[in-house]
Amino acid sequence: MRIFSAVMIAAALGYLLGSINSAIIVVRLMKGEDIRTMGSKNAGLTNTLRCCGKQCALFTLIGDLLKGVVAVVLSRLITGMIGAGLSPDNDTHYIGYIAGLFAIIGHVFPVYFGFKGGKGVLVGVSTFIAVDARVFLVLLGIFAIVLTISKYVSLASVISSAMCPPVTFLMAKFAGGLPTERCLLYFLLSVPMISIVIFMHRSNIERLKNGTENKFSFGSKKK
Repeated sequence: MRIFSAVMIAAALGYLLGSINSAIIVVRLMKGEDIRTMGSKNAGLTNTLRCCGKQCALFTLIGDLLKGVVAVVLSRLITGMIGAGLSPDNDTHYIGYIAGLFAIIGHVFPVYFGFKGGKGVLVGVSTFIAVDARVFLVLLGIFAIVLTISKYVSLASVISSAMCPPVTFLMAKFAGGLPTERCLLYFLLSVPMISIVIFMHRSNIERLKNGTENKFSFGSKKK
């Protein structure tokens, strides 16, 4: 029963924190506009950079990174406090995945903003700063390599997201030395996280196929 309570707390915290959409808040405060009516109409980092400039993008980046980390850390702390025979070093580790999953759901469907948010890439990857920093660094490296080569943020996002489950398994097994069943649990918990992110990029995938997707430029200017 206490384990069920821990999962519900992690889900609620993750969703409520994930619903705090940094792009929407930052652009409203700094520009007096709704980022969801600008550019690609996506309430995320890339669209904020393209439409509102580097300063807005920086605050959006910080906000989205923080909420993923806070959701995981708070959930695991509270889980440790309620007991259930769990310890922060092993059995509560899966709680981080639950919190991360619902943080992504909150980012994509924010309760505070009419359930219309972003695509969940940044908050999804950022949860691994707290869940498993090694996975985060590997995914960040994959993202950077694909972006550098292709110049497509969407392609880099999809590929790095798709690599999350296998990287999670390999890191847990070979870097963490965990039992195979525990590694499989983490693998399975990461699948719905990346599935949401990839699903939210379906229009980008279609444009990539058609050759109409916009390439990323560090010199992007406000539109």
